[in-house]
Amino acid sequence: MLTPILAYVLSHLLRIVSCQYSSDECSWKGSGLTHEGHARDVEQVYLRCSQGSLEWLYPTGAIIVNLRPNTASPAAALLSVCIKPSAESNGTNIYLDRVGKLRLLLREQDLAHGKVHCFGIQEGALFIEAIPHMDISRRITAFQYELVSSRPAGASVHSFSAPCQPCTDAETLLAVCTSDFVARGSIKKVQREEEQSSVTVDISRLYRQKTRVFVSGGVRARRSWTGQVKMPLQCGVKSGEGDFLFTGTVRFGEAWMGCAPRYKDFLRLYLEAQRQGTNPCHVDTD
Repeated sequence: MLTPILAYVLSHLLRIVSCQYSSDECSWKGSGLTHEGHARDVEQVYLRCSQGSLEWLYPTGAIIVNLRPNTASPAAALLSVCIKPSAESNGTNIYLDRVGKLRLLLREQDLAHGKVHCFGIQEGALFIEAIPHMDISRRITAFQYELVSSRPAGASVHSFSAPCQPCTDAETLLAVCTSDFVARGSIKKVQREEEQSSVTVDISRLYRQKTRVFVSGGVRARRSWTGQVKMPLQCGVKSGEGDFLFTGTVRFGEAWMGCAPRYKDFLRLYLEAQRQGTNPCHVDTD
């Protein structure tokens, strides 16, 4: 059996299938059955959105997934791609393809773990190679993807390095302006899971949320919210008294904690920056 790298080196011998765009350029769904009789086909897929999904049924041959956001901004080159495989995924190995050189990203046995994996968009396209099986009827490779800034200011995204490092003053102020959620509240409970902590928080002031991270406490508690935010296990977060300013990002429907200073420390920092005229955005602290 040819190794993926050898197969790709010999790609001039393979039949390259014409480019196929997904209907909305965000998600793609295809079937390896279209490769019958051409089991070594390599198909090009182009995805141009900030998030979407891919589903490859009965994989045979290979597909190259090109993630090309519709933006001419220089910041696009600094983006990272995060993918989260479906727990039912199998039948393929996933590589990064940069100018014909392949680097293994995920083996078949790693797909079912459903862990998020991130890489820089300039590291190459995704080369997804089907593993030959006698029976492909139960094989499927599926994942969600999101494009994120390589190191969001103050955001402790679990797939990036140094996720528990305290935020600088500048990172904290910027996180308040750019995070997916910003809220004032306290830590009610911390539940340790296999590789992360699930932090239950009570919110007394909700400044912003991109999605429904925090839900209302009900008719009798119109000015209170509650929700769960994830943190890497190694951060060692604990429940306790005190008001915090929670900021963070939402990845694949899960909220991940970013900068979370004590509220009194944030207020001191914010008022000082306001006095100096260096605040990147306004926050109602009344």
